[in-house]
Amino acid sequence: MPSLQLRQIATRHVGPIDLSIGSAQCVCIRGASGSGKTLLLRAIADLDPHRGDALLDATSCSRLPAPEWRRAVALVAAESQWWSERIGDHFDRGVESRWMEQLALPAAALDWEVARCSTGERQRLALLRTLMQAPAALLLDEPTGNLDAEGTRWVEALLDEYRRERQAALLWVSHDGAQIERVAQRSYLLDDGRLQALR
Repeated sequence: MPSLQLRQIATRHVGPIDLSIGSAQCVCIRGASGSGKTLLLRAIADLDPHRGDALLDATSCSRLPAPEWRRAVALVAAESQWWSERIGDHFDRGVESRWMEQLALPAAALDWEVARCSTGERQRLALLRTLMQAPAALLLDEPTGNLDAEGTRWVEALLDEYRRERQAALLWVSHDGAQIERVAQRSYLLDDGRLQALR
């Protein structure tokens, strides 16, 4: 069962941080703008220089090639990146049709051009693109930040299903206290580079 362990992770003005997220657990982090929430996620994803280590089960980040680690411990960024004009070009393993339906995306969305998508559509498609890689752990940076209340419910439901079905470990950054109450088993405040337990 996948579990994510942080051991003295530190980057810039964040850390060192120790944290354990068990399989099928969702842990949320909130904090003021500029407190380092995104920096922490990027360090865990091995996208930025950092000290300390992250482990998926017993496998250390430092023992895997970066692309392999990032497939297993996947970051869903607040602002998604697209490298081709057509949405479907970003899906190399096909698409789970029921997930498309759950996110209220038509099958035709794969033929859309990225430029014609709304910010909310791009955010939902970026999440779907990540889930299709079947990561064992998800690092979620405000995954509903550009969505209305209905879109937020769709994403929360899909992530809850993914967590339970795949026994995935979720580390979820959110500014929304009500959302944290809905989705998290544990939550923390990131303040002055340290995590403070909220519940």
